[in-house]
Parts: sequence; C-alpha cells; structure tokens
Amino acid sequence: MDFNRPAPDLAPALIGAILTIRGCQGVITETEAYSPDDPAAHSYPGPTKRNAAIFGPSGHAYVYRSYGLHWCLSVVGQPGHAVLIRALEPTQGIAEMIRRRGTDKRLTLGPGNTAQALGVTIADYGHPLDAPDFHLQQGPEVELLTGPRIGITKAADWPRRFGLKGSRYLSKPFPSSV
Repeated sequence: MDFNRPAPDLAPALIGAILTIRGCQGVITETEAYSPDDPAAHSYPGPTKRNAAIFGPSGHAYVYRSYGLHWCLSVVGQPGHAVLIRALEPTQGIAEMIRRRGTDKRLTLGPGNTAQALGVTIADYGHPLDAPDFHLQQGPEVELLTGPRIGITKAADWPRRFGLKGSRYLSKPFPSSV
C-alpha cells in the first residue's frame, strides 16, 4: 500500500484494509483524515517533540493519548498528514481483545477502544506498519461512506470521516444526507 499521500486520499484507501497487531487482527471500517492545514490536526502547529512521528516516514504509527485517557493509533501519510483509525471489525484474536478491554461491548468501536483492544501503547509510537507483528495490508475495494468528523471542535464539519458502507462496526452512524 502506498502510504505516502495526503491524509484525505489515504483515509478512504484504508477502509477495508487489514490491520494486524501482535496476533490481533481486524478490517478497518472507519477512519478520519488530518492534514497540516487542519486546525484540528496535531501537525497544525508544525513539528514538535510530541508529533514528530507525523513528520517522519510514511507508513508508520503515530500514537497519542486522547483526553489523557486513551491511546489512539494513526497512520502517517505524507509529512504532516495522519489518518486516525476510528473502528475495525475484529477477525482474529478476539478473546485477547476482550481480555484487554475487559468487555466485549463496543470492542473496537471508537479510536480509544480500538487501540486498547489491539494492545496499542506509546511503545508503538513511530513503529513501521510493514513488520510481521504490526502490519497493515490493503484489502479489497469497498463502498464508502463520507461525513463530518466527530469528537473534535475545530473543523468538525470537514467531510474527512470515512466508513465502510453497510458495516455494523462504526463508532457512530453517518448522517444519512451525506
């Protein structure tokens, strides 16, 4: 998969891709795109120690804490571009995902739940996504949903949230008018 592209192009391309992290696997069903011109993006203020991975090699993981509570996983595209993994359909290692989350409710729905189920931590910051234990491979072509992003206040209305049409593994329904 070609990761070296703008986040608004990479985010829909990741829908249907297969993400495997240390034996747990799922099909990506929901993403959000963030670029350096986006006031909601961590790259918006330019390179910092915290966001250095976003300006590093494409196809690597950018891991950060959301609201000081949950780890979140993003895929780095072109420098300054990242795609948040919001949800996935679990396909392997489901018992381990449930153990990590302590519940099967909303197991991989939402970026914090997804990262927790996959066992993502700050130790995965900057990790390449082409390693056997931490791998992302392109899936089949799928039908997409597009809509405004959720869980943010700046530029929330930008249509940079993408989902797998017909999937029951979405963090929140998409507006029917989009």
